[in-house]
Amino acid sequence: MDYKKSKAPKNTLTRDMNQLTEKVGNVYETVAIIGKRANQISTALKKELDAKLQDFSVPQDSIDETYENREQIEISRSYERLPKATLMATQELIDDQLVYTGSSKDEALK
Repeated sequence: MDYKKSKAPKNTLTRDMNQLTEKVGNVYETVAIIGKRANQISTALKKELDAKLQDFSVPQDSIDETYENREQIEISRSYERLPKATLMATQELIDDQLVYTGSSKDEALK
């Protein structure tokens, strides 16, 4: 998924928990689902950023010399401007783009 095209807001918004829990039915499961998806998104973004920044790394014997590359700084800034992973995960849940399976404990109790 292209996270740069995410419709998630860049600022934190207050959400109606009743609206969020309608799809899952339980507040705690909703939070757990959003949390797991946020971890997946942040891991994917970190891997993508590391891969892009790996192109700029130059093995050096001298630690004292530090080179600043404009392209590297711009790439880092573009990832800093993205919405937080939790906001992306919440927006995916609201837009019905998130696929999850129910817990087997609840079904066993019925």
